[in-house]
Amino acid sequence: MKTRVVIADDHSVVLEGLRHILEEAGCEVIGTADEGHAVVQSAYELKPHIVALDITMPGLNGVEAARQIRKNDPYVKLVFVTMHPDAVYVREAFRAGANAYLLKRTAVSELKKAIHEVMEGRYYITPLVSQQSMTELLTAPDFGAFGKELTPRQREVLQLVAEGKTAKEIGGMLSISIKTAEFHKRAVMDSLGLHTIAELTRYAMEHKIVGN
Repeated sequence: MKTRVVIADDHSVVLEGLRHILEEAGCEVIGTADEGHAVVQSAYELKPHIVALDITMPGLNGVEAARQIRKNDPYVKLVFVTMHPDAVYVREAFRAGANAYLLKRTAVSELKKAIHEVMEGRYYITPLVSQQSMTELLTAPDFGAFGKELTPRQREVLQLVAEGKTAKEIGGMLSISIKTAEFHKRAVMDSLGLHTIAELTRYAMEHKIVGN
């Protein structure tokens, strides 16, 4: 039986490139997504063996998406394919349940190996994550990357506000009322001691919730 894979990236060229690599490796690509909430839904509906996803995605970043996918399915393998070699991203990805972490620029040579490793029950981290980064990964204190002091719903709302979405748009995307969206927005700002949307956006960028 072929390994069933869902791919998520907000760049169509990258999606097609990953699809080609995976199909060449004998996998079956059963779904694609270009936004975080969409990949969570696809993983829930399609029940893949593997979800290959980026970190920086609109709507819901890859780390938050991974947390939700892992909560829905503790057995699915999560393979991050991203441009970020920084230790903080690697750490948060594995805390969210990652099985593999590799970089887009070497996906052609590494993705097949990463798929093999995770399907054999092992983990894979690209050699391009330096030894220094690995030391930081294992020893760095938790400084609240990805807004850890917030609830999952608050992190979702924070990302959407930082992306410029209105309360009405947030409500529609998260299936909540405008009033509830406004409540979460205010709760985020109060919790973080922020007073303006500009401060909230800066916080989201500094804490890796949205891309710079």
